[in-house]
Amino acid sequence: MSNMKGKTVVITGATKGIGKAIAEKFASEGVNVAFTYNSNKEIGETIAKELSEKYSIKAKAYPLNILELDEFKPLFLEIDKDFDRIDFFVSNAMIYGRPVIGGYGKFMKLRPAKGLNNIYTATVGAFVRGSQEAARRMEKVGGGAIVTMSSTGNLIYIDNYAGHGTNKAAVEAMSRYAAVELGEMGIRVNAVSGGPIDTDALKAFTNYEEVKAETIKRSAVNRMGTPEDIAGSVYFLCTSEASWITGQTLIVDGGTTFR
Repeated sequence: MSNMKGKTVVITGATKGIGKAIAEKFASEGVNVAFTYNSNKEIGETIAKELSEKYSIKAKAYPLNILELDEFKPLFLEIDKDFDRIDFFVSNAMIYGRPVIGGYGKFMKLRPAKGLNNIYTATVGAFVRGSQEAARRMEKVGGGAIVTMSSTGNLIYIDNYAGHGTNKAAVEAMSRYAAVELGEMGIRVNAVSGGPIDTDALKAFTNYEEVKAETIKRSAVNRMGTPEDIAGSVYFLCTSEASWITGQTLIVDGGTTFR
């Protein structure tokens, strides 16, 4: 298996759910972790301390509002002060609640000037800016890997999900373009497309119980997905075992999209 000890991953949005599981997975394999939080500094610092003490790695949390794309450059400059290298970047952070008003709902109620634009910024824009900054640093250490989070909501219909689903399709396309252009720098770029995962973000959906029941019904393994299911796939795509995988979307959905 790959020797990942001493390398560094940058993860956006890792204080809960999928992001937190990804941070834990990398840390458990000896990878140093730089991750962002939106507003709760205390939780971010607590998680960083726990990861450091549990796995004897370096971990630090940084504030980031993914709707403010100009924050990515100073974010990475701060990370440079604390870590001597960046090997992996995981674009994970997402928005829900008030910022997606106008982007979450039926097609005829979508409002491009409000929530829909915010979803694009948080999904595609944040992936682009984070990857650009990470790639400059990966090139200096001989390459690396980038993973963006997607969703099977761009493959099958999910009620009220048009705004999110179409932007997930867009970020998958953007990751393929990035894979071609960053390949000469020794950087691989892939996406992980998860089926409905039992997280706070999913629970924020008004039809959460309906989605949960339907997911279990459709799943070939008869259960909801967990953050750890996604974390393992993200980690794999960053290892040398995946060294010839780039420009791809790995679907992790418990078989829900073909039933």
